[in-house]
Amino acid sequence: MSSRDPSYAFRTVWRVEATIAEVRAVLSDSASLTRWWPAVYLDVVPVADGDAVGVGRTVEVSTTGWLPYTLRWTLRITETMTDSGFALAATGDLVGDGRWTFAQDGPEVVITYDWRVAAAKPLLARLSWLLRGAFSANHRWAMARGQQSLALELRRRRHPAAVPPPPGPTFRRRARRPRAAGSAD
Repeated sequence: MSSRDPSYAFRTVWRVEATIAEVRAVLSDSASLTRWWPAVYLDVVPVADGDAVGVGRTVEVSTTGWLPYTLRWTLRITETMTDSGFALAATGDLVGDGRWTFAQDGPEVVITYDWRVAAAKPLLARLSWLLRGAFSANHRWAMARGQQSLALELRRRRHPAAVPPPPGPTFRRRARRPRAAGSAD
């Protein structure tokens, strides 16, 4: 990978107090991403259900981090979720593949995410050589919020009233307002 290559290879390891079945229940519910991981997932729109075991399930997502940009990409499940993990592919502003693996370690699940991805959003791809460190730090920030949010979600599913909400996005996104007729913006 050269300094001008917009590709990244990330490995993230989370530890959460849970069973693999509990982790699978959360991660297999893509529609709930905006609720339990709102610091990163701004919008999730189902596109396809996939086959009987979930392969081909596809959602369009809008994600963010601590840097002030939004990525719009499509996540497609490429390998069914089992007790050992699952795989996905990304297209859109991000292009690549990811693999989640699960291992029970006593009362905790060790969750490893290997993410090989390239920035395809034109501006990010052009600036990767300059901002590689910032983009990598943004990914680490997003994944740290993910571990924190997953732990909270697992607790919330067990004891709903006793759990604080997950951290939200760094930058509040304002809805675009239509311009009034005749206004000069």
